[in-house]
Amino acid sequence: MRIESWVVERLDHPMVLLTRDEEPGPGEVIVKVAGCGVCHTDLGFYYDHVPTRHPFPLTLGHEISGTVVAAGAGAGEWLGKPVVVPAVIPCGTCAACQAGRGQICPKQVFPGNDVHGGFGTHVKVPARGLCLVPDLGNAQINTAGLSLEALAVVADAVSTPYAAIMRAGVQAGDLAVWVGVGGVGGFGVQIAAALGAAVVAIDLSDDRLTQMASHGAALTLNSRESDVKTLRKKVREFADARKIPSWRMKIFEASGHPAGQALAFGLLGPGALLSVVGYTASPVEVRLSNLMAFDAMAMGNWGCLPEHYPAVVDLALAGRISLEQFVDRRPLSTINSVFTELHHGSARGRIVLIPEA
Repeated sequence: MRIESWVVERLDHPMVLLTRDEEPGPGEVIVKVAGCGVCHTDLGFYYDHVPTRHPFPLTLGHEISGTVVAAGAGAGEWLGKPVVVPAVIPCGTCAACQAGRGQICPKQVFPGNDVHGGFGTHVKVPARGLCLVPDLGNAQINTAGLSLEALAVVADAVSTPYAAIMRAGVQAGDLAVWVGVGGVGGFGVQIAAALGAAVVAIDLSDDRLTQMASHGAALTLNSRESDVKTLRKKVREFADARKIPSWRMKIFEASGHPAGQALAFGLLGPGALLSVVGYTASPVEVRLSNLMAFDAMAMGNWGCLPEHYPAVVDLALAGRISLEQFVDRRPLSTINSVFTELHHGSARGRIVLIPEA
């Protein structure tokens, strides 16, 4: 099958549109891309020289939705099916996978990192782990009226905070604090609120905070205006007013910046939990002994196991989390200007690139 995709040939050079031929092998499918979201991780590969596991030339993009148009041996049941492609696809058979730790599977496939990704007309991926999208034309199922391309953001921006929230054990009545509420963090606010948590949103942008106040955040704080000590006091006052003890406080760092990670760590209190969802290659200086002194916990989160994707899709289709208001569709041919725009921080919403062909 002939595939056109935008390829990073060399760092610090514009991506170029190239053509290649692909055929699905056993257990593989080719997905005609409906949409592919642009993630902070893509920018890290492109601008910050975060190494990809597959050398360049490489097509980036791991937030993919589309329709299966070709299938290899053993994957024929997927032909014609609309799907969301998981951003991290574990092998399912190794010791880590068998232990329920597919996030650290050494054979995992990460589109746009291990193999060519979704910034093209089609993408070849393993069939295992694909998330079947229900009939979007059924208004009883798709009450939110979502399109297939909008569901591309489920592949990472929505499923990753969902996984972090599940692993942190967030329950109704807990306090969920999100540091950085653009993209992943914004969807995290919505998911935590949908599960019944009292949610605090912290960010540098008043526009994002105003948006989050309408999508689940009970308290919004601008970290540009206050130091860590002041922010910690305001969060504690918010929790005390709702009689939420510190050990029911879950802090999620999604900014992917050193200042945000230092702030998130500084909010820890007795028995609290910190989940690091964002990524930065820069070092962060913290007093690690706070974990000991507070009997607190810190954990990381890498993607989302494929088995959780159907639940995330159901949340979106039922309108319990809002996608459309946060999705900014752009033609795939604008990819270079989109990357520049995101690199300079001027874009709003999650940009989803739509192939013209």
